[in-house]
Amino acid sequence: MGLPVGNGALVAMSGGVDSSVAALLCVEAGLDCLGCTMKLFRNEDIGESPAKACCTLADASDARAAADRLGIPFYVFNFVDTFKEQVIDRFVKAYRSGETPNPCIDCNRYLKFERLLARAVGLGREYVATGHYARIELDAGSGRYILKKGVDSSKDQSYVLYAMTQEQLKHTLFPLGGLRKAQVREIASERGFANARKRDSQDLCFVRKGGYADFIRQYTGMETQAGRYIDTDGNVLGEHRGIIHYTIGQRKGLNMPGPAPRYVCGIRAADNSVVLGPIESLYAKTLVARDINMIAVDRIDAPMRVKARIRYNQQEQPAVARQVDADTLRVDFDSPQKAITRGQAVVLYDGDVVVGGGTVSGVGG
Repeated sequence: MGLPVGNGALVAMSGGVDSSVAALLCVEAGLDCLGCTMKLFRNEDIGESPAKACCTLADASDARAAADRLGIPFYVFNFVDTFKEQVIDRFVKAYRSGETPNPCIDCNRYLKFERLLARAVGLGREYVATGHYARIELDAGSGRYILKKGVDSSKDQSYVLYAMTQEQLKHTLFPLGGLRKAQVREIASERGFANARKRDSQDLCFVRKGGYADFIRQYTGMETQAGRYIDTDGNVLGEHRGIIHYTIGQRKGLNMPGPAPRYVCGIRAADNSVVLGPIESLYAKTLVARDINMIAVDRIDAPMRVKARIRYNQQEQPAVARQVDADTLRVDFDSPQKAITRGQAVVLYDGDVVVGGGTVSGVGG
């Protein structure tokens, strides 16, 4: 979707090059822009000293500098409580339930395109603009807003945006969707942005030291409970450190020597057991997904040929999708897929178009 002229936009600015160039393009398109950064957590929430300067402060400073360079007002919005409830608490609950979540999806769903859009409306701005590499178009035939992959396939972020509603898509701008990362850095460099070569953030923003399990222990104040390793027939193999230390497909860190490699092929929170098996046990052709959201269609009324992606950096695979009920999908792949993981998203594509997606809740077949 091209940038509209004469309307206002609230631009989410993280301090990185992508959001800075997104703001620049909005300003150059004639939009009445405000820049903003979201304060998402307190140091003490993530195990840091309250007196320690958080790195997000430096990011906010970079974002403010970019906004100043563009001559637009800049705000910092405190969304700490929402982030704790909708992102961190969900992350912790999922791991303790034997799932492996993707908190970036929840952040987009509940913060950027819910809380931030509401704040934009309150400030008299029609749009939220972000630096995501994806595209939004209005399909004249169906009247629906369509989410498409970004032109730069190496940076495409459509996977983590599948939960966007029609109303959110209508009021969202992705100025970078038609650009490649190299072009974005070149634009930033030409305009003299100090963050033109700033490295992209890769890790979860709220996990600063140690691993995910260490964070969960610190956050909850609870020690992990050891349990049983079992094989696929239910035979006890040994003792594990607690289910939050494991994810499907994991081989390292099991401390289970044997004549052949073993992999985590199941995590059962109900009896606190971790199922180990050979690599063949990781493959399945069918998954079930809950908490679904359809974008290109209102619902899937008949079996639909799609390509499906079960993790962020995976190439999507041929499959047939069926909508079981209002909130459930079944996806049958043409060939077995490795390490389909509960808690991760499955996103359905028709070419470059996101059909919809959901959270993996079951695996089989």
